[in-house]
Formats: sequence, structure tokens, C-alpha cells
Amino acid sequence: MLTSKQRAQLRALANPIDTVLMVGKSGFSEQLYITADEAITARELIKGKVLEACEYSAREAADTIAEAIGADVVQVIGSKFVLYRRNKKDPKIKLVK
Repeated sequence: MLTSKQRAQLRALANPIDTVLMVGKSGFSEQLYITADEAITARELIKGKVLEACEYSAREAADTIAEAIGADVVQVIGSKFVLYRRNKKDPKIKLVK
């Protein structure tokens, strides 16, 4: 569980990063979960977007993907969302206490 200060820190770090995950009209597939898991393992912090053709809201998509890959939802704004999961072997982001 993230504190509000940690969430603020992660939001600031997520601002300049590119969107690496797209949820489209096909919704949630096994390949989407694999891609999300690989990306978050490599980066710890990923940004996703829900396309207009998708039947799910950004909040629903973020919650579903986060639960499937064991991540925390940092932020949801409009059609974009940010997920965070600490890499236990090689942590890149040092969170405030």
C-alpha cells in the first residue's frame, strides 16, 4: 500500500514517461497481462492508456491489470493510468518513507 507522499513522488516520476500499455477494443487478453508484467518488471513504473473503442473505463482497466500483475494503481486521469510495482531483485525507484 502506498502512502500519499509516495503516490505524489510516483506521479511526479511518471509525468515524463511514455505510454507503454494500450487497452483497446479486445479488452483484457493474456498477452496484455504478459506485456504489462514484463514492462513493470523492467521499469517499476508504467503508464497505460485506454483507447476510445474499449468498453472499460480507465479506472476499471487500471484496477484489473494491477490486480492481475500485483501492482499498485498510482493515478488515473482521463483515459490514462499509472501503475507501480517494486522490483524485488533490482529496485530502481527509492520511495520516501
